[in-house]
Amino acid sequence: MPPEAVSASLGGGNPLAVAELREGETVLDLGSGGGIDVLLSAKRVGPAGKVYGLDMTEEMLALALANAEKAGATNVDFLKGNIGAIPLPANRVNVIISNCVINLSVDKPAVFAEMFRVLRPGGRIGISDVVAEDHLTAADRSARGGYTACIAGALSFAEYREGLAATGFTGIDIAPTHEAAENMHSAIVRATKPRHAVVGLELPLTEASPSKACCE
Repeated sequence: MPPEAVSASLGGGNPLAVAELREGETVLDLGSGGGIDVLLSAKRVGPAGKVYGLDMTEEMLALALANAEKAGATNVDFLKGNIGAIPLPANRVNVIISNCVINLSVDKPAVFAEMFRVLRPGGRIGISDVVAEDHLTAADRSARGGYTACIAGALSFAEYREGLAATGFTGIDIAPTHEAAENMHSAIVRATKPRHAVVGLELPLTEASPSKACCE
């Protein structure tokens, strides 16, 4: 890995450890930052696979593109956009990964709906995120955000499961890995889009498609 990719990596876990990426799969990293998880995923899926990294900041996209060039990664594409409005067609990717980013969203139902939309039927998520114990109120979570900056918006375990289930995900599993703050945990979240579920039509990527708007 380019040292710039490693030094720019922040998160609460290692989603690649549970995503079980396979040769030839298409992967999407939500909040890809400097690109470390994208580049690691690109090695796992191989030349026949594809990895998209989505980030909303020009600075991180520029860094990620530079890191991809240094790593010689040719099967990656970095997209500019918001995780609540993913610039990819429906039913496009096999796997979604993310490292401590979804908790930052102010509209998590939109994020869950977008993840479900862009996953192919039978696709899966393997993400790291911060999750609160069910007894904590919103005020409790906000108070803890003062010393672990990104956790104030974290969902509880029950809210996370209910949100994913309401969107249509099945096989939901949320496993805490370590305590990020009192009664708040870094956790691995897994779920699957049922094989019979189809949202919209998969469209071919063209020069006019939103996914080609990277870094504009």
